[in-house]
Amino acid sequence: MEGDPRFAEFVAERGDALLRYGFVLAGNPHDAADLVQEALLKLRGAWPRLRLKENPESYARTTMARLHIATWRKRRREQLAWDLPDGEYHDLLPSGDERRMWQALAGLPRKQRAVLVLRYYEQLDDTEIATVLGISRGTVRSQAARALDKLRVALPSEPMTRGNVR
Repeated sequence: MEGDPRFAEFVAERGDALLRYGFVLAGNPHDAADLVQEALLKLRGAWPRLRLKENPESYARTTMARLHIATWRKRRREQLAWDLPDGEYHDLLPSGDERRMWQALAGLPRKQRAVLVLRYYEQLDDTEIATVLGISRGTVRSQAARALDKLRVALPSEPMTRGNVR
């Protein structure tokens, strides 16, 4: 099958944005790359009908969110067992408040993190989030509330004083 040059242009133009979205959603670059790759494979199959009718980036982002949640559901049922590596590797994170925020986000359960990413990064409302994740609107609201409560505990706000006003 001959490749559509418009698909290649779309990937070249929006690939980095999709990778950033995947990183925010999954919390690490390896899972983010997997999400992007799988979403682009699905998008390529649907390209003839999507390029004229819908926003292909929206399709890719929705697919990535659904794949992320499906992976979470599958891993929850699996009992993984293997030998752990001898050493560990940690990506370098920003320092200060931003580092604490990333660590707090990484500590959230996958569904809560997905809800916050879709709400604050993607700017989706509760109904749209429920549709993307395949859950009820009430579940979206409760997961968001629980996630925000955990973030508030993990990152208590500092009272404004002369020393920390910028």
